[in-house]
Amino acid sequence: MNATDRVEMGPLRVSRLCLGTMLMGDKTPPAEAHRMLDAFVDGGHNLIDTADVYGDGAAESVLRPWLARRRDAVILTTKVRFPVSDPRGEGLSPDRIRAACDASLRRMGVETIDLYQVHAPDPEVPLELTLEALDGLVTAGKVRALGVSNFPAWMLAWAVRTQDCEGWSPFVALQAQYSLVERSAEVELLPFVRSAGIGMMPWGPLGGGFLTGRLQRGRQPAAGSRLLDAPDEVEEALHRRATEANFRAADAARAVADESGATVPQIAISWLLHQRGVTSPVIGPRTTEQLEDLLPAASLRLDGDQLDRLGRHTPPPPMYPQRMLAEQNGIDVERPLERRRGPLPTV
Repeated sequence: MNATDRVEMGPLRVSRLCLGTMLMGDKTPPAEAHRMLDAFVDGGHNLIDTADVYGDGAAESVLRPWLARRRDAVILTTKVRFPVSDPRGEGLSPDRIRAACDASLRRMGVETIDLYQVHAPDPEVPLELTLEALDGLVTAGKVRALGVSNFPAWMLAWAVRTQDCEGWSPFVALQAQYSLVERSAEVELLPFVRSAGIGMMPWGPLGGGFLTGRLQRGRQPAAGSRLLDAPDEVEEALHRRATEANFRAADAARAVADESGATVPQIAISWLLHQRGVTSPVIGPRTTEQLEDLLPAASLRLDGDQLDRLGRHTPPPPMYPQRMLAEQNGIDVERPLERRRGPLPTV
């Protein structure tokens, strides 16, 4: 692996790292954000992720002057679903999707979004209406490809099958939480996207700050850290992260980092890049210094022993029916799916 490697997600060729912009316009001032974006692209990477909800449009607006001079250097992705002031409201109704896409295009000053992602499900709107509206954006040339985030596997499978049957533009990427200390995605999401040929873009690759290597057993996180500030109900809450299994995984990451001449965050991201089906972990540094510490992860190579040591403490438990099908019946549920696209023939 190296920084100039590219992988395919549908019609897009993307770098092995993705720069998330959630903090831009908030904890990261615009001038620092633009330095980070330049450093990321100059380092050989091209995938930039944002969302309309980040700072209620602030992150997209911060990107605008930078995109005015470097738009052709990047694959640009944004998302729709959560409450914003422009267009006011939330959700995935067709009219709102169209209005939200137009608002994102205006804020960023671009004509096309390379990857437009649904940020989460909307149970108030029939899924088929959402998918048809998204397809319309591709047909109109406002969007090149579609992605999805935070969907359960059964709903993602429903969506993909519907797109196949209707001939609508397919989801080519899934953005889901996945890290060395949060591996639930390995039960159903990761096997499905491997089989369906959908790229996996893990968010939270450092476990919300747990895999920085600074947190120690029995001690409070540093003041101002994400782990200390996270409410109990969010994914990055300390009670979810500070388990003995996760501390053992962090210990293993520190040991592998020491023998590799790397840092713990670099090892955590490299571990993800070695997982089959993962395309581009979404990194979310606050400063250029933090970014520069993460970029070498794209070039790290880990051997089989190191990967085994890193992963042995935190795997999800074997689940039915995957366990039964594999162990008792020899059925590989991760082989590429045989998929029929288009409507069934009439009889």
